[in-house]
Parts: sequence; C-alpha cells; structure tokens
Amino acid sequence: MERTDGYIVHEGCDHIFFVGFLGAGKSTLARNLGRLFRRQYVDTDRLAERIACKSVCEIFDQDGESAFRVAEVEALQRLRNKKSLLVSTGGGIVEHEESCRLMHEMGVVVFLDGDVEDSLRQIQHPEKRPDLGSPEEARELWEHRRPLYEREADYTIDIRGKTFEQVAAEAGQLLWEKGLL
Repeated sequence: MERTDGYIVHEGCDHIFFVGFLGAGKSTLARNLGRLFRRQYVDTDRLAERIACKSVCEIFDQDGESAFRVAEVEALQRLRNKKSLLVSTGGGIVEHEESCRLMHEMGVVVFLDGDVEDSLRQIQHPEKRPDLGSPEEARELWEHRRPLYEREADYTIDIRGKTFEQVAAEAGQLLWEKGLL
C-alpha cells in the first residue's frame, strides 16, 4: 500500500462492499465516497442486469430469484481482476453463500444497519424492488436478513436517526482510519 497525493493506492483486489436492507443508502454512499476519495463505484444490481440483459424486475418475474442470485455471483466474479472498488450490493446478496465468500475473498464488507421503517420511507420506487412486497412482508424479510448482514459484516455502521451526511462522514472516517480508503 502506498500513498499518492494523500490517497492510499492499494495492491491487489481490495474492494469495499456495502450491504444492508433495501433503501439503506448503499448506492448513494458508495457513489459519494467514490467521488470524495477518488475510488471507482459499481453496483452489483446494475452488473447483474447487464449480464442477464434484463432489469432486476424482469429477472425476478421471468426467471426467478435464483436466476438473479446466479447473475449476482457472476457479477462479483467479474470484479476479481479489478482493484479498489466501492461496491454497492443488492439487499439480498447475503442470501447466497457464494456471494458472501466472494465478497470476503475480494475485500471487506460494511453493513449499513438501520430500521425497516426507515428503509421503507427511503424507497422512492417500490415497484423496482421485486423482493420487497407489502410492508408486512418487508418486515419479515428484514428480520430474516438482518442476522445474515451481521454475520457477514467486517464493519457495521448504525444509520438509525442519522442524516445521509452523518452516515457518509462516519463511513469515510472509519474506512480511512482502517486504511481502506
């Protein structure tokens, strides 16, 4: 690891994967930290869509969730030859053991830990979230996934009651202090 212009230049595959429930702000956080720390940002949902040549909703509707999880694994595998990416993941990435293994193999996992009610308020286009369902189904899904996020997390950032700016500052500070940014 060497420093250039105040920024750390890493060797090898050292991605930072942001996990958490739907609407936790993973994409926005990764994109903004990428701009701030001059790191490239990618989104596994967008990569999976390119692989399948379909939107996430179309994959879920036409081929099922398992087909989406396969495309998600392939998206992660394609990141192996890259370095220093900030990676926003889909809310269900922790559902697939191979995805979890790949994330840990290629970097660190940061869990954005929030409440399901906050997530539901943040989601502007629920129709684009095929695994969301009704508010009751979303709560059940959150209760199912939260232990999976906790299990996979190398670092956890509590986002409850915080503004996006506060979460971004906390994440940036933590990752900088750990030598990851």
